[in-house]
Amino acid sequence: MFTGLVEEKATIVSVSKSAVADGETSDLRIQGEICCQNASIGDSICVNGCCLTVVKIDGSEMTFQAGSETLSKTNLGQLTSGDSVNLERSLAVGDRMGGHYVTGHVDAVGTVAERTNDGQWATFWFEVPNELTRQMANKGSVAVDGISLTLVEVLEDRFSVALIPHTLDVTTLGGRQVGDHVNIETDLLAKYVQQQLKRN
Repeated sequence: MFTGLVEEKATIVSVSKSAVADGETSDLRIQGEICCQNASIGDSICVNGCCLTVVKIDGSEMTFQAGSETLSKTNLGQLTSGDSVNLERSLAVGDRMGGHYVTGHVDAVGTVAERTNDGQWATFWFEVPNELTRQMANKGSVAVDGISLTLVEVLEDRFSVALIPHTLDVTTLGGRQVGDHVNIETDLLAKYVQQQLKRN
């Protein structure tokens, strides 16, 4: 479990892909400083909103393996050397909760539909599958590339968020432009409410 509060913007060192029966797998080698501290093999770390397992540690570099399902359902399959990613270590019992509960299970890939800059601030519109907006509400929470954000406006196939300068500076969203793909995870509570409504 995660909070959606990104601990660092890290860099992809290398991407090694291998063909398998149902597609391909990928080894992602990522260089980071904060999340590598006290990390152990087997730890769960959120990479662009996707929960991955540390399989190797070499100094300030960690290696993760992503299977074909992960690569096909997230933007991790598009990563190349030099790209930036958001990292967050899993939530420990007793930690302060600053964002919202993020599972690291990406629901879908969204697309940056519009970006409007206003000084150091920016408003983003993201296009997403219709079924996801049914789990969103104005002023509710959503995770975009693992970042906990507050929804400003929700329409049938898109939603908007307003980003402060700090978020633009310390996460990958600062470099996102129209047409870029992002990982979307809706609020866990909204999923349970929707499921209960289906049963009634």
